[in-house]
Formats: sequence, C-alpha cells, structure tokens
Amino acid sequence: MSSGPLGGGGLLCALMSALSPSSVRRAWLRKAAETARCAPDGEVITGHHNENVVAPLGPGLTLLFRTGDKLFGLKGKSRGKFRMPLDTLQVVPRLWESEKAVLDAVRRSVSRVPRCLAELEGWSLHSYQPGAPLSEVAPDGEVGTARLEAFADLFARLTDVRLKWLPKLPDGYPTEGSRQFLGWLARFAQEKVYEANRRRFGELFRTVGVPDNPIDTFLDRLDRSTRLTDRPFSVLHTDLHRANVIVSDVPGVGERLCFIDWELALYGDPVHDLATHLVRMGYGDREREAMKELWAIRMKESRSGRMVENWREDLDWYLAFEYVQSVFPDTMRAALSLGGEPTEQDFDAAAQRIHRAVARAAVPLGLSTWPEPALVRKGLCSWHENDLRDRDTVAPDAGDADPGLSCGASRTGA
Repeated sequence: MSSGPLGGGGLLCALMSALSPSSVRRAWLRKAAETARCAPDGEVITGHHNENVVAPLGPGLTLLFRTGDKLFGLKGKSRGKFRMPLDTLQVVPRLWESEKAVLDAVRRSVSRVPRCLAELEGWSLHSYQPGAPLSEVAPDGEVGTARLEAFADLFARLTDVRLKWLPKLPDGYPTEGSRQFLGWLARFAQEKVYEANRRRFGELFRTVGVPDNPIDTFLDRLDRSTRLTDRPFSVLHTDLHRANVIVSDVPGVGERLCFIDWELALYGDPVHDLATHLVRMGYGDREREAMKELWAIRMKESRSGRMVENWREDLDWYLAFEYVQSVFPDTMRAALSLGGEPTEQDFDAAAQRIHRAVARAAVPLGLSTWPEPALVRKGLCSWHENDLRDRDTVAPDAGDADPGLSCGASRTGA
C-alpha cells in the first residue's frame, strides 16, 4: 500500500490534518492536490479562462472532501478538476475574485452546480461532474423542451440566492436600478475593453465599421427611447451556453444537467442573464421564443410580478447591448486567430465572423451601412501586417505569446 499523500498513508494524513492546525492541514492539502494534478493519467483540457486537469483525487483527498458515490450518485473513483487560470485579455467583467465564494452561495439554492473544494495558490480544485457538455451532445439546433425548462428553473432559483450570502460587492457597484446596472456594464465595455485595446485594434475597429465611442452612442439611443423598468436584482451566471452545461445520465434518475463555470457571475437585473443566454446558445426561432416564455412563467411563479414587468421591452435593450459589446471581442478574437502565417481561408473566415458581429450590432449602433466582407478582409490584412511589424520591433519576453480572450469556455466549460 502506498504511503504517499494519495495512497493508504494519505488516509491517515487526511485524518491527522483534520485535527491539526490549519497551516498543517493546508500544507498537506496543497501537497496532495499537487500530486494528483500532476498524475500521468490526468486529462488536460484548455479553455479561454483556464487550463483544466481532470484526474482521480485518490483516497486521501476523497475522504477529506467527502466526495464519492453518495454525493454524485455514481460508481467508481472520485475525480477532481484542477483549474489553473490563463493569462487572458479580459473582455467581460469578473465581479468577484473567489469563484468558491460564489459557488458556496449559489449551492444554497441550486443543487446542480459543482463544488469548489479548495482555492490554493494560483489554482483551484473543483468537483468534477461526469458527462458530456451540451455543445457535444447538441452542438447546434434544438435542445429539447425538458432542457429549456431546466434552464428556466435555474434562472428562477438564482433569484433565491440572497445578497448577504455572496461576497462583498466592489465599491460603487449598483445594488438596484436596471439603468444603473446597464450603465455599469456599459462603462466596463467602454473603458476596460474598447479603450484599453484601442491602441492595438482601434484602426481595425474603424475599418470594420465600428463608430468612435460606440458605447456612448448606444446609451444615448437608449436614454432617448425608453426607461428600463427596475426589478429586483439577483445573482447572474452571465455565461450559460452549451459548453457550460454538462449532460449526465444518472442511473435510476435519467438525464441530469449540471451548470458550470461561475467565475463571470454578476449581481444585477435577471433579464440580462436571459439576454446573454439567448445570444450565446444559438437557438432557432421556435426554441428562442419558447425559452423566453418559460423564463417569464418561472420568474412569475417564483417571485412577484415585478420581476416580469415590461420584461420584453427591456430584453430588447439588453440584447442590443450584448450585440454592441460583443463587436469588440469578436473582432479581436478573429484578428488574433490569424496567427503568424494565415492562409487565404483564414482571412476569409475571420472577415465573415467580424462582418456578422457588426451586422448584428448595426441597429443599436445607428449604422445604416457597414463594410462588406471584402473590405473587412482588406482591413484585416492591413492590420495583420502592421501588427506583425509592431511586434517584431519589441524584444519578446520568455514565453511571450498572444493572450487569449476571456469570453468562452473549454470543452468542460472552464
């Protein structure tokens, strides 16, 4: 029997650490988790946010965290997901640093979310939900009524998560007022995404049809047209798309959905969560309308009528904002995807992607015309040539590479 931290001796260490000072317990935990993370049988899955290693926890960690058959309703070894953050270019807000604190709060009302077992120095250990992401089970097309109902139920249950359970909000963050919340989102997009990346991508933004100060343009149109209805705030997932939904077949129960990747959670108007979900799921017209109706029904059942007052009108504006802010990451991601030696097909695909993003945002941006894919492609070629030349003038640091963009998920929804 092994005497290492994951073998038989690990069980004794786990029991001893539970009775030892926190520093001793944490040192053992860090050593055991590091051993499990570096095991040769681990599966490495890289996403936009994290590099994930799925590997067996071993008996010591399993006992320490009390994971296993009883919790998951599954047979076999307990596995964990070891998550190492990647150095990414932030294009969507991250409100709270600790995902564990968010998950601990959400799990008080929602059972179908993973546990964050431990936050260590520079990485974290999460429970692993076996199954396949919905992006593999149903990569496009319809997902089915039962799953739509599960999504609506999740949105409704999130309204039961109390603010006092969540980590402290940053200073100046709005706790009420839908217009104030959308204004906070808009300021982030303007300052942290558009302005922060204008030096490198500004000329490309203009070439593909993005006007100067696009967020201000959008907010001006909003304020001249309508007033958003204030409704109670709740915790929001904000990134519920097919790759962040794990589909499992539980014996004796049937299909079970698990909702993962909560690091981009926000606190705000629930209609915003519905909007981001609709934009990123790629529903057809029928299921898109069905999802809206199910959301409204469950919200009204679980909360007061205030939650659904004027929700359709407000949803249109939240959808418009999503289309406007997504122009920036979609443009930058398409440009960065070209790499060092892109082919003609690479330029064509990137140009089409940017053209679609600008076309979706045309109405809220007040655009009557925007460049065709051929002009976008020409702008991409010019940007790529200039960007390569600019980067060649800077001595590269060790391990220097293009940063990824924090607006998607890996195969396991990292």
